[in-house]
Formats: sequence, C-alpha cells, structure tokens
Amino acid sequence: MSEKSKVMARNRKARHEYSILSTLEVGLVLVGSEIKSIRAGKVSLSGSYASFDDNFELWVHHMHIAEYPEARDNHDPYRRRKLLAHASQLRKIRRMVQEKGHTLIPLDVHLSDGKAKLELGFCRGKKQYDKRAEMAKRDADLNLRRVIKRESRGHE
Repeated sequence: MSEKSKVMARNRKARHEYSILSTLEVGLVLVGSEIKSIRAGKVSLSGSYASFDDNFELWVHHMHIAEYPEARDNHDPYRRRKLLAHASQLRKIRRMVQEKGHTLIPLDVHLSDGKAKLELGFCRGKKQYDKRAEMAKRDADLNLRRVIKRESRGHE
C-alpha cells in the first residue's frame, strides 16, 4: 500500500482463520454507486473470497457493498466484481491457487489515490490446533508484558 491509502474495510477474521503466505494489491471494477458507498465506508469483506473463472479472469465473490441511497440506478450489494492485475501476476496467482489447500482471501479494501484497491491474501487454512497455539502465545506475551511492567514500577 502507498502512503496515500486509507483503509475502508478490513477482514479481521481472515487473519484468525488463515495463514497468510503473501499479499497482492489489485484493482476493482466498480459502478458509480459502489465507489460512493466504499468512500462512505459501507463495505464488508466477511465471508468473501476470490477465484478464477473459465476465461482466467479473477473475481471477488460475496463482498458486500451497501446500496447508495442517493443513486438512481443502484447496484446489487453482493454481485461478483472483477479484479484487475497484470497478466503475469494473474498467471502466477493461478499456479499458486491450484496447489492443494490454498485460497485467495480479500484482506482489506482501501482507497489509493482516489481509486478503490483490494489487498488479496494468498492463504492456507489454519487447523484448530494452530489457532489454539496462536492464542496461547498471544496470552503468554500479554502476561509477560504485564509482569515486566509491574516489576519496572516496583523498582522505581
């Protein structure tokens, strides 16, 4: 992401459910009422994913962009939307996705120089024990910071 980008929506659940192996910023093909809704922050990525169609084009599915109330011709909030990337990037992504257990998950929608961009994560699903281990590590780190903070206050 560039310095001029503003995050409009983040898929928090993705980081918990998946191990993110790499990321890629892609463009979105939108209609006028959709970009207005995104700029208003009316977008949700929960349950969304990206996939290739028969023509090797990349699409995002189940991304919710709320209808814009002032628009005359509104859009379908859950319609699939085409993603834009260079042909070489698309070939590389397609090869990676064909490997077993890998998927493309939208991580966030942001505005970059006035254009809506989607950050795609190349992910592998976490097992239940991976999630538990991550939560245990986070709890241990939190407890360690608390102890260090308490000890530093006692020595003043």
